[in-house]
Amino acid sequence: MLYKHLSDVTEEEMDKLLDRTGELMDVTDTVSAILHDVQEKGDDGLREYTKKFDKADIQAIEVTPEEIEEAMELVDAELIRHLKIAAENIRNFHAAQLPEKTWFIEPTPGIKLGQMATPLASVGAYVPGGRASYPSTALMTIIPAKVAGVKSVVMCTPPGPDGKINPLTLAAAKVAGADHIYKLGGVQAIAAMAYGTESVLKIDKIVGPGNVFVTVAKMMVRDKAEIDFPAGPSEVLIIADDSADAAMIASDILAQAEHDPKSVSVLVTTSSELAEQTNDEVKKQADAAVRKEIVDSSLENAAIIVTDTMDECIEISNDFAPEHLEIMVRDEDSVLERIENAGSIFVGNYAPVAAGDYASGTNHVLPTAGYPKIYSGLNIHHFLKYSTIQKISKEGLSSIGDTVISLAEKEGLQAHADSVKLRLND
Repeated sequence: MLYKHLSDVTEEEMDKLLDRTGELMDVTDTVSAILHDVQEKGDDGLREYTKKFDKADIQAIEVTPEEIEEAMELVDAELIRHLKIAAENIRNFHAAQLPEKTWFIEPTPGIKLGQMATPLASVGAYVPGGRASYPSTALMTIIPAKVAGVKSVVMCTPPGPDGKINPLTLAAAKVAGADHIYKLGGVQAIAAMAYGTESVLKIDKIVGPGNVFVTVAKMMVRDKAEIDFPAGPSEVLIIADDSADAAMIASDILAQAEHDPKSVSVLVTTSSELAEQTNDEVKKQADAAVRKEIVDSSLENAAIIVTDTMDECIEISNDFAPEHLEIMVRDEDSVLERIENAGSIFVGNYAPVAAGDYASGTNHVLPTAGYPKIYSGLNIHHFLKYSTIQKISKEGLSSIGDTVISLAEKEGLQAHADSVKLRLND
């Protein structure tokens, strides 16, 4: 783990922290080959790659209602209750984001201008598997789509070697309201949803996080299906002063580190004492980590940077553009109002990333690798499209007719001009 004062951080070390997209380019050839195979072979290609990567022989690609009911029975009733609590909070938050379906203004007599929001017809939710099961991601990707009114929401998640999906993930999909569930993971799942196969419905948009292969696959199928944004290995940046608690900060660093060996955790602080305490706490907590091997690998990407001023902390954060940003300082609002780039922001000592990951209600599907500079985290608007509306009377057309005719003729589009002249001369 990098542990230095900002003045001692080399340009190379800072570039490594800030540029987290290079790895995407390394897997494009592999991803392209899988996408092509699935497009050509359909279900047979899906079975081939599921056998190769997930060690599972699957015949039926779609999960049956009986399998879902079996999963519901296998999952402890208390866990089902917690899934429903989280689902309700997620549902309420995203319902609050819903725009007015249709609205109008009348800037000029006879001209009414408006906008109408309509849901996408179909959405595919990718829920990772592999190192862990992520029922929370099923809730985060399916529920907002259903709240938006998407008619067909499908979920893809990788099976285990026995050809079955983790029961808790299936239970979460049931609670969230998925219409179809497929035993597919990785690039082949993205290909199936983008192109469609004999068993898998082609969908309009793919949402959800994944590893570098899934992220690149999503980016490569955008000519067939829209995507939310690149969402790769998890990351957190923490801004803290001497009022923060080192043990809390260390626990949040480890919470990100246990996700993936490529996860990134950064603390920027004005307190050298807090930095030292956090460094010690990270080592202590890492030794006791349940997923110690993953944590140790991830911590090689971590950094603790001491600055002279809070301005420097904020500047680093805005340049880093973290997926998750924690603010643990005395004057929280003064820092918050200066944040420009972050996927989701957690303010205060009692707002750990884990709260948003599971149950507070905000969405945990967020852009990574600096992409919060140009993308928003998953929200209700990802599942809606907007049409502009114009209601124009003859009086209204008369008020802008000369302008339309003049500009159309100047652009050499005489038929455009004539379409207005005809109406005004009627």
